Amino acid sequence: MADQYDYDLFTIGAGSGGVRASRVAAAHGARVAVAEEYRVGGTCVIRGCVPKKMLVYGAHFAEDLEDAKAFGWTIEGKSFDWAALRDAVQNDVTRLEGLYGETLSNHDVTVLNEHARITGDHQITLASGKIVTARYILIATGARPFIPDFRGNEHVITSNEAFHLDAIPRRILIAGGGYIANEFAGIFNEFGSKVTLANRSDTILRGYDESVRDRLLQISLTKGIEYCFMAEFEYVEKQDDGSLRVKLTGQDERIFDVVMVATGRVPNIEGLGLETIGVECGKRGEIVVDTFSRTNVDYVYALGDVTDRVQLTPVAIREGQAFADSVFGEVEPYAVDHSCVPSAVFSHPPIAAVGMTEGEARNTLGSVKVYQADFRPMKNVVAGRNERSLYKMIVDAATDRIVGIHMIGPEAPEIMQAAAVAVKAGLTKADFDATVAIHPTMAEELVLFK
Repeated sequence: MADQYDYDLFTIGAGSGGVRASRVAAAHGARVAVAEEYRVGGTCVIRGCVPKKMLVYGAHFAEDLEDAKAFGWTIEGKSFDWAALRDAVQNDVTRLEGLYGETLSNHDVTVLNEHARITGDHQITLASGKIVTARYILIATGARPFIPDFRGNEHVITSNEAFHLDAIPRRILIAGGGYIANEFAGIFNEFGSKVTLANRSDTILRGYDESVRDRLLQISLTKGIEYCFMAEFEYVEKQDDGSLRVKLTGQDERIFDVVMVATGRVPNIEGLGLETIGVECGKRGEIVVDTFSRTNVDYVYALGDVTDRVQLTPVAIREGQAFADSVFGEVEPYAVDHSCVPSAVFSHPPIAAVGMTEGEARNTLGSVKVYQADFRPMKNVVAGRNERSLYKMIVDAATDRIVGIHMIGPEAPEIMQAAAVAVKAGLTKADFDATVAIHPTMAEELVLFK
């Protein structure tokens, strides 16, 4: 590597993508430093998918304990302690943060716990005033929740603060229609809150198949979650007792204990000094990159949510791996394939998807075959719960290739991980038909479609 620089790679941001890129680059022999002004681990580990999934697990017990009666269990004196769960989750987040730090240390990556700003060609200035140089600079600063502009928006919280509430709110308004809004709606509903979800459009989970998102809406309404569509904030006013008076378009004034906004996320580019060396950004602030995560400045790369390509942790990790291997490894440079990426919504019940929706397939391919299984899981039957699961398979009629699978039901994301391999590999409906079912399971429906 070039000795004229202090480091071969300087990474700004120690989230999942930045940590992977830094670790792998160091393993390839690069001298690497990472600057992280908050906590090592980034959104996913500290204030995103990991602690959220722990809350999802906790919320599931509300229904599991009730269903247990039908399976012969008597559970007396059950109660829920939010503070106990909250603190247990934060303790594990701290544990994971330590492991991420150890990973970097074990690979001889220098971790700088301070803000870093690009101040010149190949030059970074730290908050302490120290100036360092690097052959390559990697931006992996992620994204943050977007807070709409309206009167009283200083009184709302985002998903960041939801993990640290003093108590479960009796009445909570969640604004948004995406996965974060629907996941927290399910969590707070199971913990006993009266949940109202407000969305500025008439559609939840835009981008997911219409059948599964409609099923989630039906189930959520049955569980007691209230939806207000075509509703945007006019104002939020804090009352003397700490409650919030909220006015939404088309709605009467309502009183809530907590108002949470989950209206999208925006890339973290402020204070990075990108303009100093002319790094190009898009309309939403995203850093513009090519398929190899390279910006218009040849030694500056960016990956993960700050590029706004696919805002998913596993995608950022793959981008980090590809960047480090391609720039520092002895391999032919390669790019991440962003097509056919599986995803999940950890709602109640969860949704999982891979590939094209039915609408996308019809618009793209023309002739498609659609297979559906609409059923009550065995556990729900015994428990007397009327909640039904829906599995859907989209097939290219011309080739028999499976181009999409969409599911809503218990453990759908766990099942989808294996099914996504088949879709990514281009397997056909005949391949699924030729596979013997594992009975009795919910997953067997995938090989029994008629």
